[in-house]
Amino acid sequence: MTHINGNTKTVKGKHLSRDERIIIQTLINEGYSNRQIAGKLGRAPQTINNEIKRGMYTQKSQQVQNNKIYTYYKCVYSPDLAQDRYFENRIKSGRRPLPITDNPFVEWADHLMIHQEMFPASVIMLAKKAKLFPERFIPCIKTLYNWIDRKLIKTRNINLLMKLKLKNKKPTGFTRINKKVLGQSIELRPHAVDTRTTFGHWEIDTVVGQKSAEDQVLLTMVERKSRYELILKIDGKQSCHVVNALRHLIKETGDAFPKIFKSVTSDNGPEFSDLSECLKGLSEVYFTHPYASWERGTKENQHRFIRRHIPKGIPISTVTAYTVHKIQEWMNRYPRKILKGQSAMKVFLKELIKENILIESLGFYMN
Repeated sequence: MTHINGNTKTVKGKHLSRDERIIIQTLINEGYSNRQIAGKLGRAPQTINNEIKRGMYTQKSQQVQNNKIYTYYKCVYSPDLAQDRYFENRIKSGRRPLPITDNPFVEWADHLMIHQEMFPASVIMLAKKAKLFPERFIPCIKTLYNWIDRKLIKTRNINLLMKLKLKNKKPTGFTRINKKVLGQSIELRPHAVDTRTTFGHWEIDTVVGQKSAEDQVLLTMVERKSRYELILKIDGKQSCHVVNALRHLIKETGDAFPKIFKSVTSDNGPEFSDLSECLKGLSEVYFTHPYASWERGTKENQHRFIRRHIPKGIPISTVTAYTVHKIQEWMNRYPRKILKGQSAMKVFLKELIKENILIESLGFYMN
């Protein structure tokens, strides 16, 4: 009997158990219909239909009558057979893994990650954007990292930039008093600079090789919106060397300087003690709080790229200008996830066009 307004609760999202399969066999033998069995078990009728098909097998029997052999075939439901087929289907279910062997993406990705030191995420975005391979060959970022961790491809974790992401120390209720006030506090910096919605706002810092007053250092500047990087090799960490480098940059860029460098944010290091005076009338200068590296997070992150090529302890004086130029070029040209697969160079050029700035005015600094 079929109940239209029955009160049996239907079980959803739960697979049939072995005990339920035995009940199905018993009810079939007692003459129940598939719909009635579904009502008894609180299952959808289609679930019972599929289950009975899964567990069906043909039973053969023979009977002798009048010296003749008659063969009969009967479809019978077996809970054991249904259970075995269920397990087989479970093993075969799920997404099939992407092929690694005979996958053209793998060799190409290995080359970029090992020899060009690109991130796995950047490699995948570049492959998809340029449509270099069919989609079925390109893994997701998690899968590519799994291949690396399990040593299924040539790239190893040692080939990658630091995988572990350390959380920056957040400010607490206690603030150290900075007795050395070099200029405007970062608290006065416009909100648009903090949110990276406007172009032309930079962070400046230095990279030291050895703790030696005689060694050269790298003066680094990064544009916050595009992540475009400038790396200048200067003669020392003293304020006069920073000023000389900036004056040369002002001379090279000419009238475009105020449009490109609308503001510069620095820490309170002694090498930046004359920064405000040097950029007076050209750019706004802001200084971070002491012991607050997170206030210049872009610059801190960019330094990891540089340290990949110039580890601490290596004298900057031994690093050629050509090497510095190639590091800058590499940082500005590889695709970034945070820029939706675009390179810092591409975003930077778009912003220059918006500002009606002639690219030629940047000369050597464009990479």
